[in-house]
Amino acid sequence: EVQLVESGGGLVEPGGSLRLSCAASGFTFSNHPMSWVRQVPGRGLEWVSDISSGGSYTSYRRSVKGRFTISRDNAKNTLHILLNNLTADDTGMYYCAKGYARMPSDGTVRGQGTQVTVSS
Repeated sequence: EVQLVESGGGLVEPGGSLRLSCAASGFTFSNHPMSWVRQVPGRGLEWVSDISSGGSYTSYRRSVKGRFTISRDNAKNTLHILLNNLTADDTGMYYCAKGYARMPSDGTVRGQGTQVTVSS
């Protein structure tokens, strides 16, 4: 059974940073690309970033490019994303997802999420 457990969210002031992590189990992590998606109030579920199975290739949605950095540790079956220079528009529930999820939906395999709130 696929299990994805996110952590690292919290309340941060605008301009602040957070590092989110995702512990994966139940599948061969190193064989699969991984993604971060987020549920944003009023905007629904949206893709944030993804990374290839080996970690060599990464992609970001335009609004976070240059501020967020995705990474993975295949030896530890973990996925990370570093969120820098956060703004209120980044507020939402962040999920890690198995595979590529450029158009996430309710059927996207993901964890329970970790809440990121950006507010002064």
